[in-house]
Amino acid sequence: MAQTETTAANARIAGAAPTAPPDSHHSKRWLILAVIGLAQLMIVLDVTIVNIALPDAQKALAFSNGDRQWIVTAYSLAFGSLLLFFGRVSDVIGRRAMFLIGLIGFAAASALGGAAPNFEVLVTARALQGVAGAMLAPAALSLLSTTFTDAKERATAFAVFGGIAGSGAAIGMLLGGVLTEYLNWRWTLFVNVGISVLAIAGAATLIPRHPRSEDRPRLDIPGTVLVSAGLFGLVYGFANAESHAWSAPSTWGFLVGGAVLLAIFTWWQTRAAHPLLPLRVLLERNRGGSYLAMFLTGIGMFGVFLFLNYYLQENLRYSPVMTGVAFLPMVAALMITATISTTQFYPRFGAKILVFLGMLMAGGGMAWLTGISLSSSYAANILGPLLVVGVGMGMIFAPAMNAGTSGVEAHDAGVASATVNTTQQIGGSIGTALLNSLASTAFAHYLVGKNPTSQLVQANAAIHSYITAFWWAAGIFAAGAVICGLILKAGKPDPADPDAAPAIHA
Repeated sequence: MAQTETTAANARIAGAAPTAPPDSHHSKRWLILAVIGLAQLMIVLDVTIVNIALPDAQKALAFSNGDRQWIVTAYSLAFGSLLLFFGRVSDVIGRRAMFLIGLIGFAAASALGGAAPNFEVLVTARALQGVAGAMLAPAALSLLSTTFTDAKERATAFAVFGGIAGSGAAIGMLLGGVLTEYLNWRWTLFVNVGISVLAIAGAATLIPRHPRSEDRPRLDIPGTVLVSAGLFGLVYGFANAESHAWSAPSTWGFLVGGAVLLAIFTWWQTRAAHPLLPLRVLLERNRGGSYLAMFLTGIGMFGVFLFLNYYLQENLRYSPVMTGVAFLPMVAALMITATISTTQFYPRFGAKILVFLGMLMAGGGMAWLTGISLSSSYAANILGPLLVVGVGMGMIFAPAMNAGTSGVEAHDAGVASATVNTTQQIGGSIGTALLNSLASTAFAHYLVGKNPTSQLVQANAAIHSYITAFWWAAGIFAAGAVICGLILKAGKPDPADPDAAPAIHA
């Protein structure tokens, strides 16, 4: 009898009921990671996979250069403005249900876009993809957070997930180039149908159903309207800056309106009975610092993908496929570094030192890229900087995602995950517009006093604009290293600290 009581007590100390049956789904957690990773890859690569196909789509559907940007912007507008809303909805209805709904919606929207007979249908499909992506992204990350509760396994899972999040844009460029060059531009959309079907089958089979918890939050309707409209205003304003002056009312008006709405939203979160984004999620130092790191990295990393893509294709005359291949060493460096950083270093040192060093390395790689010229070669002038940037981003993404979703209650897991994705997405949208605007200004200034009809002058002006963007991106990473280094807490995560322990309820 005493032995039985001792066994039961020991079991309780270990944190498990002595008579609890083994969790068959937990034994399949690595397969669940594969399903979640597949969904995350689809979300991230869709930001860039259509970019390379745009010229072919434009010819096929006969839309103007002015309309072309909306194929990209429609996705980011819907995605960025609805992430927090669907993050909270996933906490209400369940993350498994939201994940499946998002996958089905993404498949349907992709099929519609691939079959689009005209520009209007294609833009509508891209917006619907963004809506589905906003459903998927927070559900995927919160499922990851609640599936892996062991510290070492959680680190490995977040390393894989962070690597996918950081490299998905480059993979999208490669896949988009292959599909466009060897099949048809429509396959950059149709490919998502196949990915979604695989993920739906895996999610329905592997991810367990859980009984409805009484601790589920209610929806904050006023907060939802405020934050969705505010994020829409910011994303639209920065996207509009790509084709309009910063002084245009359609640019600054939306930016100011978005900022005001977000300020009102922040005030409302201190008054709401059931806040959409409880400030306790943001104000813990490690989570807040991690969200800021994702935001600043989203701004800076677009300097690599956007302008280096232009340089390789327009100045070095790479094909779309070869341009994608050129980014693969960076992807490999990012994946390897993310794995090592999160499995070996994060448990020992925490996020602070990793994010700080990662941002310094990414900034150093961007500064190194400023040495490009018309006579540069890939091996001598591009490969090295790409590897350094890849290592730097690998040290940022996975630890920041891990820290950004740690220490939250089960009913806040979805919105914490949504905040990680929101900050990265908004950062990317701002980075695209900001760096594009700075590059365009540098291009125009370079032409002053020179022959603008000369192809050589035009080529040098383009490279000057890319270098300007790289310097700004380097500065953003350097500033991020200082700011995040000051905010993030030093030392390894303490499992006994409620601000460090992962959420363990599904």
